[in-house]
Amino acid sequence: MSVDSAYHQDTTVLPTDLLSLLDKQRQAYAAHPYPPLAQRQQWLKSLRRLLSDEREVLIDAISQDFSHRSHDETLFAELMPSLHNIDYALKHLKRWMKPSSRSVGVMFQPASARVLYQPLGVIGIIVPWNYPLFLAMGPLIGALAAGNRVMLKLSEFTPATGRLLKDLLGRIFPDDMVTVVLGDAEVAVAFSSLPVDHLLFTGSTHVGKLVMRAAAEHLTPVTLELGGKSPAIVSADVPLKDAAQRIAWGKSLNAGQTCIAPDYVLVPEDRVGAFIDAYRQVMHSFYPTLSDNPDYTAIINERQLARLEHLKTDASAKGARLIPLYEQGQGRRMPHCLLLEVNDEMQVMQEEIFGPLLPIVPYRHLEQALAYINDRPRPLALYYFGYNKAEQQRVLENTHSGGVCVNETLLHVAIDDLPFGGVGPSGMGCYHGHEGFLTFSHAKAVLTKQRVNSSLAIYPPYGRTLGRWVQKLFIR
Repeated sequence: MSVDSAYHQDTTVLPTDLLSLLDKQRQAYAAHPYPPLAQRQQWLKSLRRLLSDEREVLIDAISQDFSHRSHDETLFAELMPSLHNIDYALKHLKRWMKPSSRSVGVMFQPASARVLYQPLGVIGIIVPWNYPLFLAMGPLIGALAAGNRVMLKLSEFTPATGRLLKDLLGRIFPDDMVTVVLGDAEVAVAFSSLPVDHLLFTGSTHVGKLVMRAAAEHLTPVTLELGGKSPAIVSADVPLKDAAQRIAWGKSLNAGQTCIAPDYVLVPEDRVGAFIDAYRQVMHSFYPTLSDNPDYTAIINERQLARLEHLKTDASAKGARLIPLYEQGQGRRMPHCLLLEVNDEMQVMQEEIFGPLLPIVPYRHLEQALAYINDRPRPLALYYFGYNKAEQQRVLENTHSGGVCVNETLLHVAIDDLPFGGVGPSGMGCYHGHEGFLTFSHAKAVLTKQRVNSSLAIYPPYGRTLGRWVQKLFIR
């Protein structure tokens, strides 16, 4: 099917319709509150077949939303991890669903204790524009594995992808099982105010605060996947080609429009010039030119492009030295640019960049670099480049971030057995893999007794012989 045929009519949901959609899902959940393993496996297998069969039309829709998105980036960064995530859930779901046995103290015997992992009910998921497929599928997979119903709010900045996903998911799931909500900021505000059983939001820290405030009205638990300024540290002795190559890939993927992209690089002051040379060489090997280069992704829209251009202008006006790596781009394919002599007065050092601008901050010794990071809000990711294991451990133990890669960027998000989430200003809660199943489940404590009532010893009236013996034995 073509991309256009999937959304030939307006399917935007009005804010007033959201409660009726939620009510329909609540009723469906009430009728089937604990879907069996086979049912959940069938949901996940249907989703996997859909993503695999429709991969090309999905890639085309995302590219249309960006004006140009690299085919291979969408394949590797969105489709592949989504398919692997489903495979991982299918492999482990039986074990995840099994109630976990817990111990019971002697005083409370005979009895048994276990934790039952129960679906929460209806999960609300707010999806950003930068990875509209992967950041919809990741939480959707976790929510379905846990046995829930799901409402997905897609970004208004990816209309082609949103309408296509609404059509595709509607083929395999009724809207009382999975529904896709489209609409502008007004719809998003109403969506975040719904009394769902859990709300997951991926986006900026500023909007995350608004989402959490809206959810608090109903005491809705939230998982916030935010962002922040994720640093990369280049050590004093790592080969610069190694570090430059991996940082450049992490920064140029999706033109830097990634919540865990390296936001700035801390480089030993005596290695800054050599790092710039290595970085430029690597970037030109990745992208010899930007014009008509199918591998280089465009900025999502004119608004974001203007924001990034303003960051450059503001930095330059306040004393930064800009080092463009290309003469010009094409359309919204923004040229990669390094920034030197930056300071905290510049907006580029105050807010998440989310684009192909990379400030370089010199440092003299590792403690100074760690202090620089720790003086700032805790980021979603941190990257360290160096092969000294003692230094690696110092970085891990003396910094806070949602996740860390040592001698790599971005790829921790693709490891199915690792939780993904932020800390402090970069988010709360986590998902992916088993942690995703747990996030969208209620761990219900269950204590079971049969006919023998060992609790008689602690019933009133107090002061009886049996009660005194209990005190002597168990209160010491």
